[in-house]
Amino acid sequence: MKIQESAENYLETILMLKEQKGAVRSIDIARHLEFSKPSISRAMSLLRENGYVTMDKEGYIALTGSGMEIAQRIYERHQLLTRWLTALGVSPEVAAADACRLEHDISAETFERLKDHIRAHGGGE
Repeated sequence: MKIQESAENYLETILMLKEQKGAVRSIDIARHLEFSKPSISRAMSLLRENGYVTMDKEGYIALTGSGMEIAQRIYERHQLLTRWLTALGVSPEVAAADACRLEHDISAETFERLKDHIRAHGGGE
């Protein structure tokens, strides 16, 4: 299923914050992405409507199975591409920014071949 890049970014952010903090609220996402709270609230509402996240009565956000699947795929791409670009000599800041753009547009086939190549040649791992 193809979802918008912004939705992928939100899901990836929820996963990263969950790993760092243990629990995630809209305000955590807003602070991390430097977006307004109303923007995040609207995005979370859309993600809930589409079955990617749940929110309990205390405002804690959790990824559903489909949300987790997307978040993990994007996060894996981001991490691998960042490490690979850094290994090629790209500065960490530029590598992370470029990985963020690449992670959404690269096909699954190309990513798998790139991952195989990087692992076989020791770059980024």
